[in-house]
Amino acid sequence: MSFVKELEWRGMIHDMMPGTEELLNKEFVTAYVGIDPTADSLHIGHLVSIMMLKHLQLSGHRPVVVLGGATGMIGDPSGKSQERNLLDEETLRHNQEAIKNQISKFLDFETSEKNKAELVNNYDWMSKFSFLDFIRDVGKHLTVNYMMAKDSVKKRISGEEKSGMSFTEFTYQLVQGYDFYHLYKNYNCKLQMGGSDQWGNITTGTELIRRKDSGEAFALTCPLITKADGGKFGKTESGNVWLDSERTSPYSFYQFWLNVSDEDAVKYIKIFTILDQNTVDDLVKEHNKAPHIRLLQKRLAEEITTMVHSKEDLETAIEASNILFGKSTSESLKKIDEKTFLSVFEGVTMFEVKKSDIVSGIGIFDILTEKTNIFPSKGELRRTIQGNGLSINKEKFADLEGTVGSTHLINDKYILVQKGKKNYYLILAK
Repeated sequence: MSFVKELEWRGMIHDMMPGTEELLNKEFVTAYVGIDPTADSLHIGHLVSIMMLKHLQLSGHRPVVVLGGATGMIGDPSGKSQERNLLDEETLRHNQEAIKNQISKFLDFETSEKNKAELVNNYDWMSKFSFLDFIRDVGKHLTVNYMMAKDSVKKRISGEEKSGMSFTEFTYQLVQGYDFYHLYKNYNCKLQMGGSDQWGNITTGTELIRRKDSGEAFALTCPLITKADGGKFGKTESGNVWLDSERTSPYSFYQFWLNVSDEDAVKYIKIFTILDQNTVDDLVKEHNKAPHIRLLQKRLAEEITTMVHSKEDLETAIEASNILFGKSTSESLKKIDEKTFLSVFEGVTMFEVKKSDIVSGIGIFDILTEKTNIFPSKGELRRTIQGNGLSINKEKFADLEGTVGSTHLINDKYILVQKGKKNYYLILAK
């Protein structure tokens, strides 16, 4: 299947300049996507563009990632109502290295084939420009009328907030346009891809190439990803879903995909995995027979967690999921690392108890009614134990005379108390 046909069935094409598909079918093409390195991690909103490049490389063409070191110092006005914070070079270089490590899980930067992926930073060529050189060699080729006609500019200038737009941001499309020209001249790059909100900036590049070099270049954009309920994709109550495991744990990452709606799962499994069309169609059919089993969400979560993190991280995430949503034991709890453990029980009420009290052994009534107030009275605790409703570290606790000791500590510091089926509490031994 050709690159364009591959994107079409996956629902990943929004706009495409005439001649783009013909170009890709007749010759080896270098194409690029731009990413502003405003953080030292990508989030899942970036994955659509990265997956476009992955499919491009799988179809035999060459993907280039342009990190916007220079444009990151300016801030893209598209879809924004305010200017971004401007970053210094040291921060940008740090972000660049971190982002390349993440993208390396999707693109092959090591192959000896001609479609080897490349990562470049536009700061490396833009920083060499003086202001006078730039307005003479680039600015003169595009009129203010042309630049003002772009939606991203018009929306900011006539926006309800009347915040206006600085000259710095106004020049953004010129800088991005020059990126395309630079890659066209130095990498024979004839195609730029991105989200549909980038169409104006991308076509500025094709226009600059036409006017400055009489060359022909092309543009292809994908739809902005939405959720079926109208909410913003990739956002949770705690913020972005990041690819960096320090920002978003593999467990939380896995859970995000596991919890998407049926309608979104059908869309996302096409966009965020490389499963072929027949496999996806079969999965959708099987899912529709018993939607409550969430077959589609499970496969989506498995595929993308493995791609972003690892098979081991996936297995840990699944095991962690079983703590709340399936069968789990004290032993499985103790196998999970502390960060994953805390991710599972994020927001659960936590009590602190002196570690020395626990190490020497403490009666169940003392720790649950006096050292903590998990149970407001000994009577309630007694009734719960007698009704088989108390679990310590996922194991039923039925001994009214029993004690809790150092062998109960998870990661040498936590005890998980479960009252009934759904009420969890954590005891932290300090």
